Amino acid sequence: MIPTFKLADGLYVPQVGFGTYKLKGATGVNAIVSALNMGYRFLDAAVNYENEGTVGAAIRRSGIPRADILVQSKLPGRHQHYDEAITTIQESLFRAGLDYFDLYLIHWPNPKTGLYEEAWQALVDAQKWGLIRAIGVSNFLPEHIDKITKATGVQPVINQVELHPYFNQADQRAYDAAHHILTQAWSPLGRATSNNVMQDPIIKNLAEKYHKGPGQIILRWQTQLGVMPIPKSTHASRQYENMSIFDFELAPEDMVAINNMTRADGRIRDQDPAYYEEF
Repeated sequence: MIPTFKLADGLYVPQVGFGTYKLKGATGVNAIVSALNMGYRFLDAAVNYENEGTVGAAIRRSGIPRADILVQSKLPGRHQHYDEAITTIQESLFRAGLDYFDLYLIHWPNPKTGLYEEAWQALVDAQKWGLIRAIGVSNFLPEHIDKITKATGVQPVINQVELHPYFNQADQRAYDAAHHILTQAWSPLGRATSNNVMQDPIIKNLAEKYHKGPGQIILRWQTQLGVMPIPKSTHASRQYENMSIFDFELAPEDMVAINNMTRADGRIRDQDPAYYEEF
């Protein structure tokens, strides 16, 4: 059993979810079914992942009741106009073969385009209509969240951001916590091709100290910060390892050691939400 976080609107989410980025087709279905059978109950998808159909098929094939699984998807930048956003949410549901999403996020604020406030109103309305249980954002900075909250009176319950030991998002986490927003981590283990944080000597030494894998050390660090990581793996053994992190606790000094690994230029790619746009 994976412990839970309680969102500001009362919805409970597991402290570790399962990422589905690049999981498509039959192999993607098999990987997601494996994760569900392993015990994961939170699936993170997106329109831009082009795999909402794969996620829906995996849920049906797993035999696990739909009500027992939380499904999250995200609105792409190219459909942030209000009417397009509403249609996109509906199309997401049709592709997945679902009647509702448990969570739906705006994928990026795209501040230069300047439509994220309009998109947020669409999510607010879609929630009222029963298409979505809870609504949130992804890659939003405090000023973006302040703006949509002021405009609609509705605050997101989740903010999904890049977060790993080389980029620990301390300021964003503090803002989110002060506003009762759960911080969710994408690429929680970094990426081996660009910043192989799991090979860092600090992480490797802690893995030896606690007799755990490097990934388990990082994921446990995140949950102890009050962050929800969503790791992805196609291998059953790694899927099990990534969720088996609640039988130990990192000491305060080890939490500090990992926090101190953060870097000003620690992003995997130059995707600063202050100016980066993704459509």
